[in-house]
Order: sequence, then C-alpha cells, then structure tokens
Amino acid sequence: MPLNNVTTLVAEDSAAHTGATAQEQLILDEAFARRDGILQHLEAELATPAQDAVEQARMRMLVRRRAELQHAEQGLIFGRIDALDATVRHLGRVGIPSPSDNGDPLVIDWRAPAARAFYTATPVDPQGQARRRHIRTQGRTVISFEDEPLDGSRASELVGEGALLAALGERRTGQMSTAAATLQREQDDVVRADSRGPLVVQGGPGTGKTVVALHRVAYLLFTYPKLAAQGVLVIGPSPRFLDYIGQVLPALGETAIVSATCDTLVPGVGVERLEQRELAEIKGRALWQQGLARYCASRLPQPAGVELLWEGERYTIDETQTARTIASATSGRSYHGARAVFIQQVQDQLTDAVVARSEATMAQVEDGLEDLLRDFDAVFTHTDNRAASSGATGTDVDGMLTEEDIELLREKIADDDGVNATLQRWWPTLDTTRELRRLLDDEALLEQWVPELTDAERGLIAGEPRTWASSDLPLYDALADLLGDAIPNNGQGEFMSDRASAQRDWVYGHVVIDEAQELSEMQWQMVMRRCPSRSITAVGDIDQAEAPHRHTTWQEAVSAAFGDRWTEAQLSICYRTPMEVMALTGAVLRNAGSQNEPPRAVRAAGIEPWELSVTEGELAAEAARAVEQLSARWKGGMVGVIAPMERLTALREALPGTPVLSASDAKGLEWDATLLIDAPSIAAAPRGWNGLYVALTRCTQELGQLLVR
Repeated sequence: MPLNNVTTLVAEDSAAHTGATAQEQLILDEAFARRDGILQHLEAELATPAQDAVEQARMRMLVRRRAELQHAEQGLIFGRIDALDATVRHLGRVGIPSPSDNGDPLVIDWRAPAARAFYTATPVDPQGQARRRHIRTQGRTVISFEDEPLDGSRASELVGEGALLAALGERRTGQMSTAAATLQREQDDVVRADSRGPLVVQGGPGTGKTVVALHRVAYLLFTYPKLAAQGVLVIGPSPRFLDYIGQVLPALGETAIVSATCDTLVPGVGVERLEQRELAEIKGRALWQQGLARYCASRLPQPAGVELLWEGERYTIDETQTARTIASATSGRSYHGARAVFIQQVQDQLTDAVVARSEATMAQVEDGLEDLLRDFDAVFTHTDNRAASSGATGTDVDGMLTEEDIELLREKIADDDGVNATLQRWWPTLDTTRELRRLLDDEALLEQWVPELTDAERGLIAGEPRTWASSDLPLYDALADLLGDAIPNNGQGEFMSDRASAQRDWVYGHVVIDEAQELSEMQWQMVMRRCPSRSITAVGDIDQAEAPHRHTTWQEAVSAAFGDRWTEAQLSICYRTPMEVMALTGAVLRNAGSQNEPPRAVRAAGIEPWELSVTEGELAAEAARAVEQLSARWKGGMVGVIAPMERLTALREALPGTPVLSASDAKGLEWDATLLIDAPSIAAAPRGWNGLYVALTRCTQELGQLLVR
C-alpha cells in the first residue's frame, strides 16, 4: 500500500477515535446532568419531615438512593455494550433513568440483569452482542476507551484486557478500589451466584477473592432490597484489612453493612491476651458446642415445690406442677428465655391461687351470714337494687373479682420484691463471663461436661490466665447464646449498622467471610448463629491457612458447620501477582503439603525477584536502604515489609512510616513492592510454608528479599 494511503488510514482512525471519544463525552455529560437533577430533587424531598412510619420507610429509601448517586462521581459510566441488533447500552456504577418516562435508561446499573453480558459475553458465546467497550473516565471527563469485538476477530481470555491490565498497573494507595468495570467472567459468576445456602469460593493469591466478595454484597443488596433491613455482615481477618477494604462498599453505594473480625463480633467483649497455638486449637474444636450445651442444661433448676408468700399468706406450687412448667418453659428456649416463661407462668399460677383462695374465703363468709342477710333483706326491701344504682361492681357487690381486678393483682404480683426474690433464688439469672470462667477454671467440671478432652488438655485450659484470648470469644458467644440475655438488648442507633453491631443476637440477611480458611470450627458456629438462613459467602485460599486448627481441605474446614450442604466455586486466574513472582510459589506449596497448583498469572511485570544476603548487624540499615530504593522506584505507590514475628519490633523502629507486618497480618493486603525479610524463619514457624506463600504473593510489581546469614 502506498505510504500516502497508510497515512490517510491512520488519520481516519485517529479522527474516528476522537469522534467516538467526543460522543462518549456527550453521553457522560448527559448522565451527570440527569444525576445532578435527581440529587437536587432528592434533597428537596428529604427536607420535608416524615409524618408516619410509611413516610419514614420511604425516606430511608431516598437516603439510600442519594448515597448511591453521591458516590458515583467516579465511574458514573465505565462501559458500553453494542448488540447485534444495534441496541447500545451504557453501564455504570449506578442506574440513571431517562428524563422521559418511556425512554431507555441513560445508564444501566452494573448489577442489573441487563448488564451481565458485559461481563460474560465472549467471541465463542457473544450472547447477541457485537462489541464491548471499556470507557476510562477521570471525574466527569472521558480520557480513553478500548473496544473489544465479540465476532472472534480478536481473541483474549480476559474481559477488557487493556482496561484490566491498566487497573492492575496502577499504584497502590493503601485502600482497595472498586472493580465493577473490570470483573472477569469467573468472578462475575461468583458475584451473581444464588444466595441460598453457603458458597465457598476457593481462590489463590491475586485471584480477586476480596473484590468478588464485596461486589457480591453490592449485587445482593441491589437484587434483594429487603436485605438492607437486616444488613450484611462482612468478616475479615484483621482491623487493618477492614480498613483496607473500607471504601469499596460505600463507593458502590452500599451502607447496610457491618464490618467485623471474629474477635469483635461480641459487643462488650474483646481479646485481652495472646495464647499458645496448642490451646487455640483445642478451644476451636466443634465439640465445645455440645459441651457448653450440656453445662448450660446442668444449671437449670430441678423440679421441686416452690413456696411463695403473698400478703402474709403462703402458697405452694407443688413439684408436679413445677416439673410441667419447667418442661413447657425450656422447650427450644435459652436458659434466660425459659426462665422468663417459667416466672410468668408461676406468677399466673400464684395469681390463680390467690383468686381461688379469696373467692373460697368469701364463699365461707357468705354461707355463715345467710340468715343474717335474710333479715337485712327484709328491712331494706324498700331500697332494692341500691348497689346497682350506686355503680358498685366486683368485690363491692358479691366478693367476686372482675377481670380488671385479676389483671391488677397479676401486675402487683409481677412487681412484688418478695415474690421476685424467691424466684431469683429458685431460678437465678446467670452471667456469661462468670459461668464460662467457672467452667474453664475447673478440671472436674470440664471432665464432667466436656468429656471429649484429654486430661492433659483439661489441665492446659484450667491453667490459663482468666483474661480473654481469641479462642475464648467463640466459647463466650456460644454460652451467651445458650444462656440468652437476662435483659434483652434491642440495639440503639439511627442506622441499621449501629443497631446490629450493638446487638449480639442480630440476625443478618447475608454474611461474607474473607480469609475464611482461618476460621476454627467454633468461629464457624459464631457465623451460623448470625445467619441461620445459611446465606453465606466464604472466600479464601485453603493453602494460605495459618490458623492453629488442622484443616487442610475445605471439607474439613466447613463440614462441622454445613455438613455436605454447601457449594464450592473456583477462581483460577491470578491478576495481581506477576508471573515472575508466581514462578516461586510452586515449590513453596509443595513444602506446605498442598496438592493444589498455584493460580495462573496473566501478566508479567518485567522485573525478576531479587535477593540480598546480609548479616544480622546489617539488617536494619539494609532494610531501610531497600525500602528507600523501592519507594523511589514505585513513587506514588506502596511498599510493604513482611518479616518473622520475632523481628517485627526492631524493624518497625528502623522503618517508621512503613507497614511492617507478619505474614498472617499481611493476608489480604497488596503493595506495589514487597520486601520480604528472613524467609527461612517464616517457613520454620508452625504452618510456616503457608505463611511464606502469603508473603511472596503480596506485590503487584516487584519482590525483594533480605536473607540473614
């Protein structure tokens, strides 16, 4: 082709690209204008106070919509899909309706069914689509776009490869960003999976487990709006991790979220000390659930006669009646729930007894005075029906108690200090803290109620300090649930998240667990209590497990909680960690005893991992120098340091302002560059090869190691 023809084609392509960019800018401008108009309308509506419960519910919906629109300043439009029938749809973070009632939406919410083809259409299965376009914006400006034909003319296993790789190459800021624009097909399958029943998502490092889990929350809240009333619980491995992901869901417009670690799930109780791994493993076993249930049942009162004093007279509820009342009260209820029912029934029985005795006494009096009353009747015949005409009722007329009299008596008995003191002695309220410490401190009680433990294990537990360690909290939660609240806590706060986080027995609509491989069997029980429907999404990598429990497969990890009623999904592609680093992980996994292959990396950084051997005396200075060099190379990004536990204090002093973490604490985080220090010592720790697998795979660009000789 003549050179002048080539130049003409390039110019035409450039002009076409410029024209397409201008067209997308017009559409973005229109979407922002419509969005701003809707926000103004919402502000005006929200300025009017709600008058009733219906209006309050409507106002909550408007507040939610306002939050969605406010957070959509970035990424209002990020994609477009052109159908074979020439239909064009734009996708974005939230839906923007047409200004006209009958018009097509200006922007389709990425969570809507109509948007799914954007994530799942391929040249092999185009799903009626001709082209997918990824649009990059900065605020309200279109800066570029990438077209992806779906006719097979260009093959790629990645959806929007250019946009994805550009996002992966961006500097890390210490906050996870949204990925609605770059979700891949296997990720989208998980996001939109059926919410009924537990879903366990296995994914190696860099496969986007956390992104998928959080976008699944956003999708579920969009698809099932009633979930917002119950809320979604997001459980992460550490407070640092929760800070890292903290902006994702608000940026997607979601506020009906409670974030916690297993250590912060129980209001008012927290971890006070570290503990030995051996003890943590013992107290994490599922056997404690039945052991605590047996112990709690032992604290119930045994059937016996109950003697109560009312206005100087004694009333006895006999043993047979008490036995029936206990059996009725305890059926399916917690200790304090059963106690409340029992006390109410006893108060009712006492009320009935007082009424019966009063009426029997009055009957005796009436029998003895019959003759006298006849004489009075003869004298007062001229004042017939005087009582009725005076308005007197109930005991004023015939000694019989009216319904109102009986109800007033019932209330007085319920409020009587003497009656309540007797019932408290007979069926006392119990304190969870005191009862759990009583059990754990006493080897004889442990042998009686948790007989599955060995003598040595009971000795270890009874010898612990009686402050709370992490593995105590699931036991506390289980016992608190079995005992029930003596005084119900209904949770206070303007927002659902405030009420839910303050209430131990709040039931959530869905639970998402990140790094789920770390949960013990008793921690899984904590999760189940908060979501009895089992609408649970658990994401993790069984090969990254470092917790003291002995699980090496998902079946072992979740069978105590779910049995066989759970579904597994796989994420197989590593998007974050470059090929050069992932090449190191195969041997590490084999040393960890894993039979799995590491996920397949799809991008190269062009930088080989490097090592530097240093002496003990040189370590601090060389670490500071390496961090300085990495920070300069990845300016605007993040550098993280991972080291053995015993080196953390000294390294933090030498590297102020730099995150210096153990492998466990680094789980779920990512940096542009990672400096790994003394890898052999990490590998030598319990489950150390799993920890080293975590440490190697935190970087998006460069990995350096300092080896101590």
